Amino acid sequence: MWNYEKRLQFPVNITTPNAKLAQVIISQYGGPDGEMGASMRYLSQRYAAPYREVAGILTDIGTEELAHLEMVATIVHQLTKDLSMEEIEKSGFANYYVDHTIGIWPQSAGGVPFNACEFQSKGDIITDLMEDMAAEQKARTTYDNILRLINDQEICEPIKFLRQREVVHFQRFGEAKRED
Repeated sequence: MWNYEKRLQFPVNITTPNAKLAQVIISQYGGPDGEMGASMRYLSQRYAAPYREVAGILTDIGTEELAHLEMVATIVHQLTKDLSMEEIEKSGFANYYVDHTIGIWPQSAGGVPFNACEFQSKGDIITDLMEDMAAEQKARTTYDNILRLINDQEICEPIKFLRQREVVHFQRFGEAKRED
């Protein structure tokens, strides 16, 4: 059972819209190494975990990934909410806009929609934990790449927070693997 607090894990307060950056950041919503895949991966894997402690870690991190999904959606929303039609056309956001207006929809930065192939659940605890550790490193790398593209502190600070949590998750999965 979850208790939902109506606040983000880290504040997001972006004041200047930027559709180009939104198109990059949305990959962490529904892209191949994004938060949606991570949350589904861990919340699915927990059922096959042979130890309560490891199932608990998968549940904890899977739940936190849902909070990260909410943060990424908030970032994308704040970057697109006040765009003019001229900005939409000029930024290359028109194709997304035609299908989704400014709604948040899971896709990669390249426009590929999210699907269940974005996450793995093998049912073997060693395989799953190794997958989880790799997934956290891939997400960290994606956040590193995003940070290389952005110099706006309003956007960088929540992205840095999310990146740091990927490092912590990697460490926790490593600890779970040692327990196993």
